[in-house]
Amino acid sequence: MRIDIISIFPEYLGALDISLIGKARRDGLLDIGVHDLRDFTHDRHRTVDDTPFGGGAGMVMKPQPWKEALDSLVGRADSGRPRLIVPGPSGRRFDQQLARELAQEPWLAFACGRYEGIDERVYEYAAGTLGLTVDVVSLGDYVLNGGEVAVLAMVEAIGRLVPGVVGNPESLVEESHEDGLLEYPVYTKPAVWDDGTVVREVPPVLLSGNHAAIAQWRHEQRVRRTAERRPDLVHPSLTGVDLDDLDVRAATPADVPELLVLTRACWLEEVAEVAPRWRGPNESLAEHTAALTEWQTWVVRSHGRLIASVRARRKPGEPHRWWIARLMVAPDQQGTGLGRALLAHAEAQAPADITEFWLNTGRWRAANQRMYKKAGYRLLPGSSEVHEVAVDLVKPRR
Repeated sequence: MRIDIISIFPEYLGALDISLIGKARRDGLLDIGVHDLRDFTHDRHRTVDDTPFGGGAGMVMKPQPWKEALDSLVGRADSGRPRLIVPGPSGRRFDQQLARELAQEPWLAFACGRYEGIDERVYEYAAGTLGLTVDVVSLGDYVLNGGEVAVLAMVEAIGRLVPGVVGNPESLVEESHEDGLLEYPVYTKPAVWDDGTVVREVPPVLLSGNHAAIAQWRHEQRVRRTAERRPDLVHPSLTGVDLDDLDVRAATPADVPELLVLTRACWLEEVAEVAPRWRGPNESLAEHTAALTEWQTWVVRSHGRLIASVRARRKPGEPHRWWIARLMVAPDQQGTGLGRALLAHAEAQAPADITEFWLNTGRWRAANQRMYKKAGYRLLPGSSEVHEVAVDLVKPRR
């Protein structure tokens, strides 16, 4: 990823040379350039600001230096354009979702404003003449002296999501604000610690070796902590979906047309990305109907509308494994906990002699993989080499 930062205080960005971001720069994972806006002025005082039209306190950053700085960035590129991010209290609030979105960009440019801000015509020039996507982004509901502090925070939040920057990608799965929840409590050795006044122990479940129970405990702790510290983040259903309150039943041929629509709605990305290498998103009504005889399939309805489904069977050639597939939740119902509840329902239907649950998901489906890992599933060793577009996950039955 390439990142360019324009500031009148380039030395402020020196922190980007240390810690993981600094290492990523040295390893070539992040190409970060810091540029002094004053280099694009033409008077002996290197002036970048002037008084505001219409009166008022403070100064406004002049348009000409910004034009030349942005022209310089775009002119040096062989191809492509950066996405321009301007930190400011009047912008979209920066959060983990936006960090993930920006981490997918090949090139970001940050414009660090100062004083009362940047002349509005700079935004118009960047978007209209240079053809840049321009986003004003707020670090929070408060005012800073300039954009540099916000850029340091945003570059760290974005940069650590670039593959390879964080040594163990597993550490990104259940952090605070992933899936809208805060992180669960963490502990390390010793298991029993005497702080001089009280003997404090690690919760026993973390020492049990039962990964499913640990995953459940961690999810419950995330919900509890979020409710206590950030109740504004808690969706009413995050405390748990009760399938008894919904219409859950075995699928019949009459459900197939709606199942086909649900499949297409959930797999729009797969239709674009992997077809025709994978038949799943393109199956016909006849193929969906035939699958009802091969799989146990359950559908969930709410007020008559089919909103979710899942299917399962013994895995061919491995009768001890319960193969769970096609766990689908309508897009407007995703994030409510319904998928996790339906996964638990499919597990509960497994015959008594099943010893392991098994499923696979698209290798680019990070949200799916996070949900399955929280439910106790772990990546099957070697699965990345077996499938072109998917990964296998397994979970022992307890």
